[in-house]
Amino acid sequence: MVTVIIPTIEGGPNLEKCLAALKAQTFPDVDAVVVDNSGRGVARALAREAGARLVENPANVGFGAAVNQGIDMARGEFICTLNDDAFPDPDWIELLVYAARQDLHIGMLASQIRLAEAPGKLDSAGMAVYLDGTTKQRGRQAPASAFDKPEEVLFPSACAALYRRRMLDRVGLFDPDFFLYCEDTDLGFRARRAGWTCLYVPSAVAYHDYSYSAGRASRDKAFYVERNRLYTVVKNFPAWIWPLLPLFSAYRYVLHLWAALAGRGLAGESEPWWKLAIIVVSANYQVLRNLPMLLAKRRRSARTAVLSGLEFWRLLRQHAISAREVALQ
Repeated sequence: MVTVIIPTIEGGPNLEKCLAALKAQTFPDVDAVVVDNSGRGVARALAREAGARLVENPANVGFGAAVNQGIDMARGEFICTLNDDAFPDPDWIELLVYAARQDLHIGMLASQIRLAEAPGKLDSAGMAVYLDGTTKQRGRQAPASAFDKPEEVLFPSACAALYRRRMLDRVGLFDPDFFLYCEDTDLGFRARRAGWTCLYVPSAVAYHDYSYSAGRASRDKAFYVERNRLYTVVKNFPAWIWPLLPLFSAYRYVLHLWAALAGRGLAGESEPWWKLAIIVVSANYQVLRNLPMLLAKRRRSARTAVLSGLEFWRLLRQHAISAREVALQ
């Protein structure tokens, strides 16, 4: 019924804890697939001990490609993605599947993801978007009790999410060209454009050791987040809004610069501001270089779209957050 896919590059105690949480699930029909991106066989013993199937890659193929390998092996009606540093409660899958069965138009379900180091606070209650395509965890650092009602959200964080297999067969899998970060954004946008909805299930709780594998504010993270934000824009946003997006981004960049100088937000923990500027230029160059590929993907995904460009833009505005929420939190 449910196939849970866990990409890993470190293995170790977090993966062991994650697999133990899966073995404790109350839902009776769970199939786990561990995808080892380390090239060193770090998950072999742990997967065998947990009874999980294993895919071993000779090198890191990225998050999206790893999840797609698991989906190709999946036997389930539902697909769960789970970070190797996320630890779900025992009834996590049961509650997500129950919610999915209530409405066949629900293609994605978002968990209540809490911070492992502060279990009373949220990491994510679904995802929200700033209007230049930057996405952020909804409710991050807020008390979990403040987000205790089921409701529609834009799309889930793939850290701990459930996807309907029928939806994936329709709109496609994760885009492996993203490599790291924003794959769930792109998939979520494609699914929403195709008419699927996303439900936030606050009773389905997982705990996340935030950015254990990639670092909270690393240079690589800054590059991939910025480049892949632009990838999602080219692939999914209505073309008539593109001329306005640099204005939205310019305002966000100013706030990020202020945050970096003031030591606030992720920018305040990251590289010096001038290095961040170089990262932004590099990300834009990558997008220009890969523009033909992105436009071809845009045309393919447009075949499944049922929302017009205006309807999709209205949906984004319905779930929008401000530039200050992106830059300063």
